[in-house]
Amino acid sequence: MILKELSEAVGVSGKEEAVRKVILSAIKDHTQDIRIDPMGSVTAVKRGTNLRPLRVMIAAHMDEVGFIVRGIDGDGSIRFSAVGGIDDRILPGLRVKIGDIPGVIMWAPIHQNREQTVVKINNLRIDIGASSKDEVNGKVKLGDRIAFDSRFMEIGDKMLRGKSFDDRAGCSLLVDVLQGGPYPVDILAAFTVQEEIGLRGAKVAAQALNPDVAFVLEGTTANDIPNPMADADDGLDYNPTCSMQAGPVLSVMDRSMIVNPRLLGFLRATADAEGIPYQLKSQLGGGTDGGSIHMANAGAATAVISLPCRYIHSPTAYLHRDDYDNALKLVKAALQSIKPEHYSHSS
Repeated sequence: MILKELSEAVGVSGKEEAVRKVILSAIKDHTQDIRIDPMGSVTAVKRGTNLRPLRVMIAAHMDEVGFIVRGIDGDGSIRFSAVGGIDDRILPGLRVKIGDIPGVIMWAPIHQNREQTVVKINNLRIDIGASSKDEVNGKVKLGDRIAFDSRFMEIGDKMLRGKSFDDRAGCSLLVDVLQGGPYPVDILAAFTVQEEIGLRGAKVAAQALNPDVAFVLEGTTANDIPNPMADADDGLDYNPTCSMQAGPVLSVMDRSMIVNPRLLGFLRATADAEGIPYQLKSQLGGGTDGGSIHMANAGAATAVISLPCRYIHSPTAYLHRDDYDNALKLVKAALQSIKPEHYSHSS
């Protein structure tokens, strides 16, 4: 697992170079035909042992949500906009980095903001310790990416904490798959860019790779925590989407696609046969690279296998190691046994 290195690399959408460097180093001795496409995605092939192997694309996106510099005020504070989906409520007081420059998103202390209203991102600024625009010039430029300033850590024996688990956890999982094997199928690996702003890199990668079938590895929302808006006596009175320590999450449908039912059934049967716990994603929101992949070229049956993570799209996500290990077991088992009849409507 190289999740720590991947998590701490900065790769806000459209500027994924640091993440790409980590991945290239990790897969260079385990794959062939490594390429960086015009969008910046990394594609590679791990050859299968069968005479005429299926071509199975496995995708995970390298980019993370973050911010972009859109202006510098006269007092040296930085105006910024979100890149990807970020909740305004978590922003005030957060530590961020603009390149190597640390900063803090300004906030009014409770003594001056007794109403505790949510401040919109357009009204927030980043303080990098400058007192004038001239002091900032040369250090920060329009268009610079801004990332959460947080570190990866292990909590106890099996809890992992860090930023950008959506989707560095999927990238780490794909690296582990490529470093394993052998497999009877050709693995067409795609570490994609710009998923958080529209599934863009996956579209180009899938058109180039032209797979028979595809799996998307993701980090998804494990909202298995008490509802802060509920009465304390009511407990969990809402839909948690998925839960930690309940195994990998299999999507049925989201805003970007309906999962091929035969392929979903195959994954469920594989998990049952291998004694791997799994859960079905119980909310239909969001989307993944599968939304682009399943419609590329003449179409490809696509399924999504996600890791349940708390607090994604924030500086500190949580992931349980058992969920990671069980997802890896499921992907490896599926690759060993998948056949056309497991996804083809004509079989």
